Amino acid sequence: MDAASEAGQPVPEPSQSSGKSAKPEAASAGHATPNAPQFTRDEDLHAYGEMLMIRRFEEKAGQLYGMGLIGGFCHLYIGQEAVVIGMQMASEEGDQVITGYRDHGHMLACGMDPKGVMAELTGRRGGYSRGKGGSMHMFSREKQFFGGHGIVGAQVSLGTGLAFADAYRGNGKCSMTYMGDGAANQGQVYESFNMAALWKLPVVYVIENNRYAMGTSVARASAQTDFSKRGLSFGIPGEQVDGMDVRSVREAASRAMQHARSGEGPFILEMQTYRYRGHSMSDPAKYRSKDEVTKMRDEHDPIEMVRKRLIEMHGMAEADLKATDAKVREVVNDAAEFATHDPEPDASELWTDILLEARA
Repeated sequence: MDAASEAGQPVPEPSQSSGKSAKPEAASAGHATPNAPQFTRDEDLHAYGEMLMIRRFEEKAGQLYGMGLIGGFCHLYIGQEAVVIGMQMASEEGDQVITGYRDHGHMLACGMDPKGVMAELTGRRGGYSRGKGGSMHMFSREKQFFGGHGIVGAQVSLGTGLAFADAYRGNGKCSMTYMGDGAANQGQVYESFNMAALWKLPVVYVIENNRYAMGTSVARASAQTDFSKRGLSFGIPGEQVDGMDVRSVREAASRAMQHARSGEGPFILEMQTYRYRGHSMSDPAKYRSKDEVTKMRDEHDPIEMVRKRLIEMHGMAEADLKATDAKVREVVNDAAEFATHDPEPDASELWTDILLEARA
């Protein structure tokens, strides 16, 4: 959310970071972001395939929502794919992920089955929460994904608790706790910062600054618009990162997670990113201009940047990348087919997972 006004004024430059990072405005698609690390061909291919899976899945989810097959709220991750993929590329097995309600991309990045995610969106038995959680409430202990949370900012305290458990067990794991720029203004966030800093918990707080929270530009909602500085009063270091460049994300994530794992305590990463769609499917996003969205798509799209690198720097053929896209679309279409034909939960499911009776 860096600060375009709701009248559609030009987006000003982000404030200077408290660490090393590049601004989204600093590079155009396919060209190197200043000081960004370089990826190998295999790393770029991996990032391309993973981000493309999220993009195509979210596009399909938007279609199903428009057809009335997905009910309730639905918050799409289109445009922000580099954040979660870069973070996952820096993670280790056993690291935990917890986020808010814009969560489909995080699930897929953790390796959750697209069929199970899509089935949950459509409220079917095969969904990760057996069709009872919907878009905002899915979990997978197997994949170390602890939700999807609908209450703004509530996941930050829970993610801090995951880090407490890691510290208690001494297992060397790290909690990646995601929140949006709007959630960063919540009181429980700062209570969590204080606890994490006091006990030097292994948590990386990832603030996905997509500029508009629910529809108000960051300049109109936040006195301090450099979110990487939000932990300074607690002694928590932070860094602004070009969240549209997966290379910059992975580099910053590696530093932050090493800091957290080594016993130095929490770290804040402000990912300067951008969502192409409205806050949710019911949001027409009239608080920003179409030119602003088009400019971001044309010049800073995270997937297009990788696609151009694969062609221009790694010598890949356009036909090979189209074949990758076709495979991704096939997976997504299969997920949609499963999700629209899987049975709905039985009515008796209304009474399950409500109460846990403890026995003496």
